[in-house]
Amino acid sequence: MKFGLIYEMQRPHQDFEVNYEALIEETLEQCQLADEVGFDYLWFVEHHFLTTFSGSSAPEVIVSALAQSTKKIRLGFGVVVLPNHHPVQVAERIAMVDQLSKGRVDFGVGRSLPYEQLGLGVDPSLSREILEESTHIIPKIWSTSGNFSWEGKHFSIPERDILPKPYQKPHPPMWMACTQPSSYELAGKYGLGVLAYDTSSPSNMEPHIRRYKENCLSSEPVGEFINNQWASFTVAHCGENNEAAQSKAGIALREFFGPNRPYTSHREDVNSKLFEAWGGVAPEHLATYFQKREKGETDISGGNKNPTDLSEISDNLLSERGVTISGDPSSCINGVKKQRDAGVDQIIMLMQSDQITHEETMSSISLFGKKVIPYFNSDK
Repeated sequence: MKFGLIYEMQRPHQDFEVNYEALIEETLEQCQLADEVGFDYLWFVEHHFLTTFSGSSAPEVIVSALAQSTKKIRLGFGVVVLPNHHPVQVAERIAMVDQLSKGRVDFGVGRSLPYEQLGLGVDPSLSREILEESTHIIPKIWSTSGNFSWEGKHFSIPERDILPKPYQKPHPPMWMACTQPSSYELAGKYGLGVLAYDTSSPSNMEPHIRRYKENCLSSEPVGEFINNQWASFTVAHCGENNEAAQSKAGIALREFFGPNRPYTSHREDVNSKLFEAWGGVAPEHLATYFQKREKGETDISGGNKNPTDLSEISDNLLSERGVTISGDPSSCINGVKKQRDAGVDQIIMLMQSDQITHEETMSSISLFGKKVIPYFNSDK
């Protein structure tokens, strides 16, 4: 079992005003501590316009700084939003950070949300096509010696020598952000690791993980090798007081999906623009996800096929079912076991939150590293 921290880059704020100087300093300090106490991965998202929810608009900058200030921990892009960028520039930047870190980079791909896409002039109905084409282009750039060229639907690249190449040979491990069964299938088809940004209980995710692993056996990898790892997202908090730590994680989880963000006030206007761009009907591959998020639903019922509202489940039950990894070290160990038994290879934990102070996050990282990670490293 591998352990990672995922960063949206959040901190407690007042009247939706974020102190970014403090946020950046705190993030670096937390990540350096995670490296020291035995975490395996750091993951940074890419988001735009999501005031208070995410300050990680330029993850390559933060990851580059961490490449110099950490020693062992792997540095994950979770993810680069490919429709926002030209694939040549993505290949160059990821390779450069991989060189800086001496081969500690993992490369995740995704396409973000329509709200952000519209703000950057990206047509949401084309985002999947662009994602898939770029996902094929980038590893070919890395594995091509000398001039590279490409002629496709969205990109035309004349013969050019694209440098540098990654430190890792043939290239960094590749992952895909996934939120629904169709994306799990796509990741398996292309031989990409899964970054499952979902809050379903491990018991609900188990059949998806099993099918994904089976699909990887017959995949047609876009890269030079298959990365058949499954990483599951969860909110986490480890503390000496079991009830208090579970409460902190439960509050952070509810607020993570809550409506109390400045950008949600524009939702109706954004929706009208989206449906206009889609000709009045959302594309099939976005419809289910879009509707689920609009209703604020998440499937954490632990066996019930119907989605369950977060507010209906207690903090203790969220922990017991492994939806959150929270509580004292013993409770955290039990939550990790449920994830492991479902087939999860890595847990990517959101410990930094705008509901939790920097000091509390540092304490959680330290305690988890000292009490929880060693339990699994000892093969118990």
